[in-house]
Amino acid sequence: MQSSCRKIMSELMQWSFVQYELLLYLDTHPEDRTAYQDYVNACDKVNQLKRQYEAYCGALTPCGFAPPQYPWGWIETPWPWEIDY
Repeated sequence: MQSSCRKIMSELMQWSFVQYELLLYLDTHPEDRTAYQDYVNACDKVNQLKRQYEAYCGALTPCGFAPPQYPWGWIETPWPWEIDY
């Protein structure tokens, strides 16, 4: 895996963590407008990073932002446990 792809993936994992933590917080604090805006910003950042990753490194999911390519290259990329973050 290229170092630029590894860097984007690391940032994506960090922002995804922030996104889910804010989502859990909002489950118990639904009136917190600041947390809600932080959640919206985190969602935007996660989507931006997903698009960036898929544009340079390939699909993250079968139906992601990157269009399918032929020949099928899904299995050519390293598996998650093969990547050294």
